[in-house]
Amino acid sequence: MDISFIRKKVKKQKYDLSSHAHRERQEEQITVTEIEQALLRGDIIEKYPKDERGESCLVAAKVGTKPLHIVCGKRNNRLLIITVYRPKPPTWKNYKKRAKELKSRV
Repeated sequence: MDISFIRKKVKKQKYDLSSHAHRERQEEQITVTEIEQALLRGDIIEKYPKDERGESCLVAAKVGTKPLHIVCGKRNNRLLIITVYRPKPPTWKNYKKRAKELKSRV
């Protein structure tokens, strides 16, 4: 999965929000428009090629002044938005850098 696949699916509205992503979106007051903007402008900062549920990745972007993370995967040739959240310390130094590095980084 690469950023061009993600952007293409968002532009064509060929994506789905998981029930988890929908709950997180509501809890953190993240709009669908913000999610779309982040996916269209953001960068993949981590890839998870061996995720047990299928290949996925973490997209990071700033929408206005607010950072946003979106974990997404590919399901049935559609983009699946698995979760969305605002990155915060102590896990994140800034919106693109973890406090502790993971092994599967871009």
